Amino acid sequence: MAGNSRGKSRRRQGKKDNSLYIKMAAPIAVVFLLLGGILIFDKTEVKPDPETEPVTYAVTEVETTTEAPTLSEEELAALELERKKDEEIAKYKNLGLVDTDGFVNLRSVADANDMTNIIGRLNDKAAFELIEDQGDWYLIESGGLTGYIASRYCVTGDRAKELARDEMAERAIITTDIVNIRSAPEINAENVSGKARKGERYEVISTDGDWAYISPDYIVGTNTPYINTSAGNAEIRFCLDEARNRDLRELALTQFENIVVCNTGYLNVRTSTSTSSKQNICGKFLKGSGAELLDTVTADDGSTWYVIKSGDIGKGYVAAQYCLTGKEAKEMALECATLTARIKAENLNVRTEPSTDGRVWTQVTSGQAYPVIDQLDGWVEIDLDSSDDDKAYISTSNGYVELTYGLSEAMKYSPAEEANRFRQSVVDYACQFIGNPYVWGGTSLTNGCDCSGFVQSVLKHFGIYIERSSVYQAKEGTGIKSDKMRPGDLIFYANSEGTINHVGMYIGGGYMVNAASRRAGIKIYKWNYRTPVAIRDVIGDRVE
Repeated sequence: MAGNSRGKSRRRQGKKDNSLYIKMAAPIAVVFLLLGGILIFDKTEVKPDPETEPVTYAVTEVETTTEAPTLSEEELAALELERKKDEEIAKYKNLGLVDTDGFVNLRSVADANDMTNIIGRLNDKAAFELIEDQGDWYLIESGGLTGYIASRYCVTGDRAKELARDEMAERAIITTDIVNIRSAPEINAENVSGKARKGERYEVISTDGDWAYISPDYIVGTNTPYINTSAGNAEIRFCLDEARNRDLRELALTQFENIVVCNTGYLNVRTSTSTSSKQNICGKFLKGSGAELLDTVTADDGSTWYVIKSGDIGKGYVAAQYCLTGKEAKEMALECATLTARIKAENLNVRTEPSTDGRVWTQVTSGQAYPVIDQLDGWVEIDLDSSDDDKAYISTSNGYVELTYGLSEAMKYSPAEEANRFRQSVVDYACQFIGNPYVWGGTSLTNGCDCSGFVQSVLKHFGIYIERSSVYQAKEGTGIKSDKMRPGDLIFYANSEGTINHVGMYIGGGYMVNAASRRAGIKIYKWNYRTPVAIRDVIGDRVE
């Protein structure tokens, strides 16, 4: 009896175990059903011993056919975008990208100390084909140009591919030798702001027929740049940015379509051909400066005048007899062309070293162009009319500076209407000597003078006598604020140590004339081309 009782007890325990596992199988079946399958329990396939192991059931999954999910238009567009990115990246066998705040020079020779070997530039995130890794230098091909760039400003491999995906955009790729960049979507000689060259790429913001409105980044002369894409000028497609041409000799010759060059000290640019009044003067055209020749007209007195467009002057008239055109103008352009840095930011810091760790010793202002002494990747050293010991470096990052090689252009200038006759006579006399040489220690307005010798000699001509050195001149007369300046007032500037070392004469309209430097000679600058430290009125209320 006892044995039978134990047997029943074991069988009951077995049933109990079987019940437990059946209960556990139920949620498993639900999980499989949620995953899209059908579960079939086959009791005949497994026959366990209820005394030694629990009853389990074989599970057979039968697949069912389900419809593919439908993608939205946005999802399809995203997939197409990724496909385009993959295609563009695949076009590069060994992709590299510039990764810096500014741009990197492309050079014909792996030498950063020679500005003449610059043949192009790659802006931040521009792509290139890496041909050979030479350590500090990469030999690359980009934008149809082949040359060397500093490797420390670049990324390659997977990192380049990763960055490239975010830099893709619709771009106009120039397919003819030269295409005009215009300030408006119309073909007009007066709205040409620059040149785009074969192989260069420009991001397209919008299109309207044959016109593409392109990004104004890294473009000088207009904030609304357009190019005409008809007649095979350009191909618009999804791609990365690449190198832009910087061949200096070519840039000097193609800066203007129909070039005219000033061949005298300076010319007044006027709003009409009349010379009977000073009030129609709208600019100064200095010797060696260039302009676009728009038209040739004959004045009432029979004299010939050129209608020009140059610099910030929309349109003006200059006496033709003092200008060169055609072959002579091109020859002079090659002689006079220089590399300049045009400032595109307000109050840009000038540092003693080409680094953000360098000490800030002054600031330069938007619109002013400065001769370039040396060019480094990410920085340029500019001629700031200070002592030879002073170094003046400005950053080219973030589009703050545009480097251009070619002729200087006409400067916007109008005689000050508020000036009395005496003060106007003083500045008119001073401007006669624009273009003459700078000579340290000199006082000759014709043969050469330095900055303090220039203002001293100009004022002496009118019976006003001041000290010889700018340090002592800054103590003459009465100190005034910039909003009270009148033509003839003197503006003083300091070197990197804070010592006054330069002076110029205010001529009105926001400009001053000064004996700038050995490179520049006597020139017109904006009055705040660098931060002034003192302004002095040495004329007073004289009227004659």
